Amino acid sequence: MAIKAVVFDFGGVLIDWSPEYLYRKLIPDETERRWFLTHVCSMEWVIRQDGGQPIAEATDELIAKFPDHEALIRAFYERWHEMVAGVLEQGVALMEKLEAAEVPLFGLTNWSAETFPYAWEHYPVLRRFRDVVVSGRVGLAKPDPAIFAAMLERIHVQMPGIEPGELVFIDDNQKNADAATALGWHGVHHTSAEQTEAKLRELGLPV
Repeated sequence: MAIKAVVFDFGGVLIDWSPEYLYRKLIPDETERRWFLTHVCSMEWVIRQDGGQPIAEATDELIAKFPDHEALIRAFYERWHEMVAGVLEQGVALMEKLEAAEVPLFGLTNWSAETFPYAWEHYPVLRRFRDVVVSGRVGLAKPDPAIFAAMLERIHVQMPGIEPGELVFIDDNQKNADAATALGWHGVHHTSAEQTEAKLRELGLPV
């Protein structure tokens, strides 16, 4: 099957986001910082907000578990914008090659509905997709197959009859790329723009 559309993850592919950017300032010691981001403000905790849990509720729950770290926990979302360093230029350049070749582009991102508006306002590149599914808005998060189904449903609105095998999904998280592959999509684990571009060429895309 020829590829008819490409779906992009945002963080780690097009947007340079990392809690490290904030917590290097707040916890200079690397060992302490690693412990905090692994055991307190962990990615498992973040995914719950990405899946729709209100930030205030999630913050209160975590402070109840780790009261000694209240200030550091509150900083996570109060200073969230300091975790965003900007766009990833090589990822955007790859997107623009597909755009120039008139390949239909869509977005599928794990992102809290409460913080996504900041990114939408500050990074216009995100507004260039035909449609975007934001996990926090639909109450689902990757790698749940249901969010891929929600994305496919939205793509069908614009491209009726498109099959999973005609879609590429690019994500910097291996589990998410694998989830797409398991559903019949072409999941691409993004480790660098060069490697992703090579993979897209293998799939017959004009990049």
